[in-house]
Order: sequence, then structure tokens, then C-alpha cells
Amino acid sequence: MSLLARARPELAAFTPYASARRSGFEARIRLEANECPWSGDEEASGLNRYPSPQPDALRARLGALYDAPPSRLWIGRGSDEAIDLLLRAFCRPGRDNVVALAPTFGMYRIGAQLQGAEYRALALDGEADFALDPDALLALADDDTKLVVVCSPNNPTGTLYHGDVLGELAARLAGRALLVVDEAYVEFAGVASAAGLIGRHPNLAVLRTLSKVHALAGARVGTLVAAEEVIDLVGRIAAPYPLPTPSVRAALAALDDDAVARTERRVGVLVAERARLAHALASAPDVRRLWPSAGNFLLVRFADADAAFARLLAAGILVRNVSKQAGLEQCLRITVGAPDENDAVLAALGA
Repeated sequence: MSLLARARPELAAFTPYASARRSGFEARIRLEANECPWSGDEEASGLNRYPSPQPDALRARLGALYDAPPSRLWIGRGSDEAIDLLLRAFCRPGRDNVVALAPTFGMYRIGAQLQGAEYRALALDGEADFALDPDALLALADDDTKLVVVCSPNNPTGTLYHGDVLGELAARLAGRALLVVDEAYVEFAGVASAAGLIGRHPNLAVLRTLSKVHALAGARVGTLVAAEEVIDLVGRIAAPYPLPTPSVRAALAALDDDAVARTERRVGVLVAERARLAHALASAPDVRRLWPSAGNFLLVRFADADAAFARLLAAGILVRNVSKQAGLEQCLRITVGAPDENDAVLAALGA
């Protein structure tokens, strides 16, 4: 059964807005889009024109980076937009549901609530290192489940779920739901992307981003990797011009050969710093537990998380207090910074 049979039926044959750049025509003089004929100063050159909805050069470069054909890519404003579009494409308000983990990235729940879809979360046990039980996760799914979301490495726990479990979940959800794997931090984990499974499991979709490892959080460039029919549906319901021209330029610059080599070196530094920070924090006087992390952050439980947060803030260091999330009592999420920034964290905590 085609996965589109599980999409909202009123969108299956949805006709997108016929924007000027969708026409496919090229001409020396363009007067079809009500644009200003002048480009402004040199710094703003070209910004008077609407961008391509999906720039070919960027799709080709991201396809090479993610080892996927460009036809399986949709590029938008960060992973958040792809999450929102998948929810809009598949979930009928007031009827369908989404299954995910807890704790995990909060935008899955927010997006489901905004779409009017029920959000069901499998509570993970920190005492068991937030291990994922596929049977328990799938027990939450029913005939109205449209998306099952797994963040791996998981935010904020750092837990890695890549391996046989993702293929198993996709196989058991075939014909029922789309398995969405959020790989925002996968470059820090040293494992292959789950996108390589899409050929065998067309109900699998993968989220990638340039925000983290490629240092482009401010550019907002994220990629959905999925089967062609999913990419086509998402592209039809997306905004006409999701990618601002400056963001496209920044992404292309960040993905040239020299920049990618520099990024790989920085990953090595951050992975080493993650190990150093974890080792030192483990002996800090107020640390009660520190979980293994495959991301660029650490989840740390303190005797008094509020007091630790205050000490760090007094030293000019801001971390994320996640103590109010179920299962994360007295926990802070600490991003792995540059070596001098990590030194400052350790000094403030007396580690």
C-alpha cells in the first residue's frame, strides 16, 4: 500500500500554488513575478528576485553529503518546518495521533498540538539509560497513528537508537505509519544515517540539519530525506519560497570541500571535548549521574540543579535546565563548547 493512502485524503491530489518560479520558464527579462527590476546595493545583489523553491545546486550538494538522490530531498527552514509539514500532510485534526518518546525534543509535541493531533509518548527510564523497547513503543500505535518519531541521538538525553531497531520499527509500521528519525546530532555519533534504509523501507523519513555540526543555526536550513512520494506531497503543501537567498548562499559556502573538511576537524575536537567534559564532571561534588551521550551535549543530574544552574549563570554561562521534564528531575543539559568554554564550566562547578 502506498504511504499516500495514509495521508490526509483531501491533500492526496492537492494542487500547489503556482508560484512564478514553478513555471519552469527562463528568460532574459523577467516580468512575471511583480519583482523590483533593480537589485539594490552590491551586498544585496539578487535579493530583488524570488529564490528557487528548491535550488538545484543545494539539493545536489546535500544529496552528495547525505548519500541520497536529490529526488528524495526537500529543503526547508530547519527541521522544524519539515516536522510541521509532515504533521499537516498526514494527521487529521481531532482524529489522528503521533507516537514519540519522553523525554525528547519538545517540538514534536508542540507541532502535534497545533495540528490538533493526539500526542502519545513512551516514558523512558533514566535508570535504564533511556533504553528503547520497540514493543512498548508500538503498543502505543493504533489505526489512527500516522507518525512515529524517534530522535537519535535523542535530545536531551544523548541516547543513540541507530541500529537494527530502526529497521525493525519501519518494517512493523509498513502500511500503517511513517517512521520519522530525527538525526539533528548524528554527525557526533559516528554512525551511518538511517536514510540508507529508505530504499527497503519507504515509510521511513529522516530529518537532517545544517544548524549543529555545520554551524548554520542562524541560516535555518534543514532537510527531509524520504521516499519520492512523500517529498512530492510535502513540496506541494509547503510555502512557495521556503529558502531565503542568503541562507542558500550560506549553505553552499558551508558545504564546499574546504568547509566540510574544517567541519570534520571540528567534530573531532567536540567529540574529544565531550569525553573530557564528561570525565571531569563525573567527579564534581554535586553531580549525581551523567549519562553517555552521542550528541554535542551532556545530560547531568545534580544534587540541586537550580543551585548548579545559578552558579553557572553567575559565571556568565547559560545551560538548559530540563528539571521540569518527567524523568529528568534535577537535570541540566550542557552543550559541549570550545575548550576554554568547557574549562569555564568545570571551574564554575568545582570539577
